[in-house]
Amino acid sequence: MTLTGKLSTLLGLLALSFSAHAQETKVGITDAIAYVDVTHNGQKVRIQRIQDQGNKIIDDFAKTSRPCPPFCIHPMSAAPGVETIGELELLGFLGKEVKSGAGVLVDARLPEFYKAETIPSAINIPFSIVKPDNPHMDKVLAALGVRKGADGKADFSAAKTLVMFCNGVWCDQSPRAIQGLIGFGYPAAKLKYYRDGMQMWRLLGLTTVVPGKPK
Repeated sequence: MTLTGKLSTLLGLLALSFSAHAQETKVGITDAIAYVDVTHNGQKVRIQRIQDQGNKIIDDFAKTSRPCPPFCIHPMSAAPGVETIGELELLGFLGKEVKSGAGVLVDARLPEFYKAETIPSAINIPFSIVKPDNPHMDKVLAALGVRKGADGKADFSAAKTLVMFCNGVWCDQSPRAIQGLIGFGYPAAKLKYYRDGMQMWRLLGLTTVVPGKPK
C-alpha cells in the first residue's frame, strides 16, 4: 500500500469516532476528527484536545533543558526494524489494533510515573523489568501473546503488536524496553516507538488519565 493509501486508511479509521457535532469543537485533532473513544480499565475514555485555547503546560513537561547525560535527545529510531510513529498513527493504532485485541499500548516508565498520569488505554510494563535476570519475564511475554513451542522455545507468531512510549525524546525508558524485548526474540516488526511520548501528548492538549487515582 502506498503512503497516501495508508494515510487515507488511517484517517478513515479515526473518522469512525468523528462526532456529528464536531463543528462545535474549536480545537480538533484534525479538521475531520474531533475525538477518538477508547477503553481504559473497562471504562470509556474520550481522547480529545483541551478546548481552552489559552491553556499552557506549567508542570515538569514545560521544561526545555534537562541534564544530559542522562536526559539526552534520542535518535528517531529505537532499534533496526522498529517503526517510529506520531500521534495520528497512535490514535489509529488505538482505534484498530488495540480495539480488536491485536495490539497493546505500553507505558514503559516506572510505575510511579504511570500511576500519576498516562495515555488512555495504556498498560504499564516498566523498562526496568525487561531484562534477562527477571524470573517473571515468561509471564510478561505470555501476557503479550508469546507462547512456548513444542521445542520449548518462545513462539512469537501470535504475539501482540506493541506501541511503546515514555516521557519524550529525552527519555530512554521506552527505547530500553524495546531493545530488551528484541533481546528476548520479540520481532522488531511487532514493535512501534512513539518517540514524542508524554511531553508532546501533553503539549498537544490530548486527554490523559490517572490510573492511581481512587475511584
